[in-house]
Amino acid sequence: MSPRWEQNSDVRRGRSVIHTLHVHLVFTPKYRRHVFTGEVLTRCEEVMREVCAKANAELREFNGETDHVHLLVHYPPQVKLSALVGSLKGVSAHYLRKEFPDHVHKYLWGDHFWSPSYFAASCGGAPLAAVKEYIENQKRPD
Repeated sequence: MSPRWEQNSDVRRGRSVIHTLHVHLVFTPKYRRHVFTGEVLTRCEEVMREVCAKANAELREFNGETDHVHLLVHYPPQVKLSALVGSLKGVSAHYLRKEFPDHVHKYLWGDHFWSPSYFAASCGGAPLAAVKEYIENQKRPD
């Protein structure tokens, strides 16, 4: 890296890439049911941390309410975000249904745990206006 760059633990290096990618994800259970308790959220976080680790990603923050969860994930560019989301939702649904069958069955039925939709927003780094200004101010050769 250039000596003018400050060290930043969020910046990761690969063989041919230097990156810092973060995404804010929000998942809701099917029908936005109020299925989450403190215990269920704690187990959901543990499972999702394991899924992220297997994908060479890091779950930086996790929290939720009774009807949704928020995740902040730091991931490499080789990871297809939709595939990571599928793994997070699929694996967590499997374990939550298996470990809390009576509780989950009160709120959800059938084979579904999560709503098929989700929210994803890139985040971190400089605001878009600052990046735009930085690019505009590059010294373009004549």
